[in-house]
Amino acid sequence: GPGIGVATLGPIDNDPIALRWQLWTATDSAYKAASESLAMKRAALRQYSADQPFDDFAHAPALESIEPLVKLDFDPKPWREALEKSTALFRTDPKIQFLWATARFRAVNQYFVNTEGTITRDGYTVYFLNEDGSTQAADGMRLERSPYFTAASLKELPTPEEFQANTAKVLETLKNLRDAPVVDEDYRGPVLFSADAASDVFNGMVGGNVLGKRPRPGESARTVGDYASNYKSRVLPNFLSVEDDPTLKTFAGKTLIGSYDADDEGVHASKVSLVQDGELVNYLLSREPIRDFPESNGHGRAAPGQSASPNIGNLIVQSKQPLSPEQLRQKLLYICREENKAFGYYVETLGGTGYEPRLLYRVYEKDGHQELVRGAVFDELDTRALRNDLVAAGNDPLVGNREGAVPTTVISPSILFDDLEVKRTDAKNAKLPEYPPPDLSLSH
Repeated sequence: GPGIGVATLGPIDNDPIALRWQLWTATDSAYKAASESLAMKRAALRQYSADQPFDDFAHAPALESIEPLVKLDFDPKPWREALEKSTALFRTDPKIQFLWATARFRAVNQYFVNTEGTITRDGYTVYFLNEDGSTQAADGMRLERSPYFTAASLKELPTPEEFQANTAKVLETLKNLRDAPVVDEDYRGPVLFSADAASDVFNGMVGGNVLGKRPRPGESARTVGDYASNYKSRVLPNFLSVEDDPTLKTFAGKTLIGSYDADDEGVHASKVSLVQDGELVNYLLSREPIRDFPESNGHGRAAPGQSASPNIGNLIVQSKQPLSPEQLRQKLLYICREENKAFGYYVETLGGTGYEPRLLYRVYEKDGHQELVRGAVFDELDTRALRNDLVAAGNDPLVGNREGAVPTTVISPSILFDDLEVKRTDAKNAKLPEYPPPDLSLSH
């Protein structure tokens, strides 16, 4: 389990005796915990009559892979100033209730040694910036924006000045959202997703379901998640294919933070074709086999100090019949005409915990003009919709680097659904503050 065999405090001075002692006691406690859990597992498995047809652990060839050490390279001063100046912009709009800015830069070097003779050292840097602002409309509806930037190096991030300018833009869209009309009608029809919004959808719905995680003992499913029983069946339209390739270092001039040479279980990273022409052909695997998949394909990944489990590296969505953004827009309007709709919808960004549209526009069929709206949620935006209602994809793949416990990348084009439900959120509007905010001037 997480934390087993983790030395929580390690000596930082280069003292072999102290290090050896620390590693030895961690190994000892891991061994004791493992033998205890083995006894418990044997007892639990006695309840099931059927034998498990696959091993608990996959063997892998010994690997030696020593990457150069990584380190952070930045001057904190301009970034601290940028965060202070950006968040001070709340003064420009008294209706902003919350404005937050974060810069999180980290360098991780992981060492791995096992009894098979594998020795790896793998390092990565992640530079992350984020702004989070919220406000309330006159009817009390809460509105939020939280754009972020994630890169492998400082030079691929916005500069402190650009970050500040972007915060000003966020405040402007929050003001525009306050004044925007609410979606009131139940709408069912075409919805176009930007590449940015689509990358969230593919990350959760495909990336989250192609992981070869073993179900509980006694369950007949091959894995957990929506694609548990979809092996060799169609999960996407047949013009789409998906692969995961951690060996790819850059794409369209951007460094991919989901790249690595060896995974966190000492297995060589490899490119895996997951969905071919719409059909699910593979899962991402760690060294815990699942039925029909006896070996790891180098996707066992772990947050520092945690146990490894299957995870994506660089998830790449490709279309066989890509359309230009303009062609996708025309197709959206064409479906509107066919169905006698005054407008279709265009999603620029998603946010929050589900797939909530943060920036959503009506695109009018007559002249194609856009109008920002607020208060929408999608109904039934799920893996079934992805399989049956996605009708076109763009030629505009976007690199979506994601700073999580494990850094990952999703590369996806924009996508068009011909039939999706957009309805008004049923979240109750919060009351507005009873009194206006105090004056910001300091005169008495």
